[in-house]
Formats: sequence, structure tokens, C-alpha cells
Amino acid sequence: MATTLKRALGILVAVIVFFLVFSAFTGVLILAEDDTEGGIPGVDMAALWSIHGGFTWIYPGSSHNANGHTLHNIYMIDNPYQDAKEIMEYTYGVSPHFIILINDQAAAHIFGDNILDTIRQHDWGEGNSRGDAVAMSITHVNPLPIIPDILLGNIKFFIV
Repeated sequence: MATTLKRALGILVAVIVFFLVFSAFTGVLILAEDDTEGGIPGVDMAALWSIHGGFTWIYPGSSHNANGHTLHNIYMIDNPYQDAKEIMEYTYGVSPHFIILINDQAAAHIFGDNILDTIRQHDWGEGNSRGDAVAMSITHVNPLPIIPDILLGNIKFFIV
């Protein structure tokens, strides 16, 4: 049991170190996938993270590439993650090589079951910007489900 725990902790530390080293040289695009509206999921929230710049909230509906595809609708395209990278390059002049995708289930596990409704209330109901709405909505973070959500596929990592 202790050997398995040590191995798991070692893998976790290696993943964290890899992420930090990799992100020191490139931006990380974080996409929050929303499939609560049925049909093809959309990207309703995004953030760009780098060691040098911290978090920058991205509004997916006004982020687009030369063809007019928006970050919100990348799943309607053949290669969504490459397109997401192109959108970031075209709109913001930033080329992320690492994408973290978080779905609704992972968001609920980590930030609470009502996180989407709370963000919508702060955003649509009160007229705040998306970034401010997210900041106001995150009142607690439970990091324990992160590893199980990675194993269940609710949090995915892509190198583009």
C-alpha cells in the first residue's frame, strides 16, 4: 500500500513539474466545456495562463480566427484544438501549445454543483463581465476530485 501511494505521489509530482516547466515556455489555454444546453457542447469560458502573465479571462464568443470560427463553437469544426490555438493566435497574438479541457462534471466536483448557475447569475443576471462573474462565483475549491476527474476523462490535456 505504501509503495503504491509513493508511486502515485511521485507521478503527481512529475506531472506538476512537467506542467510548470512546459508552461514556463508557452501559454496554457484552459477551456470550460458546457454541454448543459444539449447538442454539440460549447466553450462558455476560457482563460489563458502563463507563469509570466497569470490568468487572462477570454470571452469565447468574441475570440475568432481568420475564417470567423469562434472559440465558443470549436466543436463544430473538424480539428477543434488546433482551431482553438489558431483562434488564440489570430485574436490575441498568443500561441498556446498546451490545452486543458474541463467539462461540466469536473467543474461541479471541484467548484460545487451550482457553479454554472452561479456564474450565469453574476454574468447575465447582474451584467458583470465573464471574468468577474467567475471570480465572484468561485467561493470554494475542492482539489480532491481533480485526480479522479482526470482518470474519468472529465479533465483532459492536449498538446497542440
